[in-house]
Amino acid sequence: MTDSMFHEGHRALQDHFDGRRVADALEKHRRLAELGPEQRELIEDSAFFFLATAHGGSVDCSFKGGPPGFVRVTGPTTLEWPDFDGNSMYRSVGNIAESPNVGLLFIRFDGSSHRLRVNGPARLDFDDPALARWPGAKVMVRLEAREIFPNCPRYIPDLASDKPSEFLPQTGKPVPKPPWKDRDYIREILPGGDPHKE
Repeated sequence: MTDSMFHEGHRALQDHFDGRRVADALEKHRRLAELGPEQRELIEDSAFFFLATAHGGSVDCSFKGGPPGFVRVTGPTTLEWPDFDGNSMYRSVGNIAESPNVGLLFIRFDGSSHRLRVNGPARLDFDDPALARWPGAKVMVRLEAREIFPNCPRYIPDLASDKPSEFLPQTGKPVPKPPWKDRDYIREILPGGDPHKE
């Protein structure tokens, strides 16, 4: 686990928008040291996740899909998944081969569930016997989480009902207060100018 989730670029913008207190409180109260039962359930029930990779100017965000359970939590801070045959560009695993730091986003589009970010270095295993369990898999990818943190579901649409998030800003309409802003460690430290600051 890294010492802080924030670098100077993050800090500069937090200070510009008077958000450093909130960022620090969220890091203290919401950042996880390991994957617990709730995170395991979200990850292992997922039929997809989004994977961010980069190497130099090659930046990529990819949809990774498979049957629920294709991503497995293998330890308190580790997980693995098979990378399936795609379009032969190998942008994600190619970036990992050169620069192992990746970001994963697990999300349910139901308008209410939390999404989960898992960041850390990944490694590729082309000879893993587990590949035989996954038709079309080219390589097993393993990740050691350095950052695990849930995000508020404020802007996630409910795709089953085709309803947009009720928290999307609209001209001339007040934005409802998201529940996380009422947490005891957040309520009193909202940034100046926040529409929900009391």
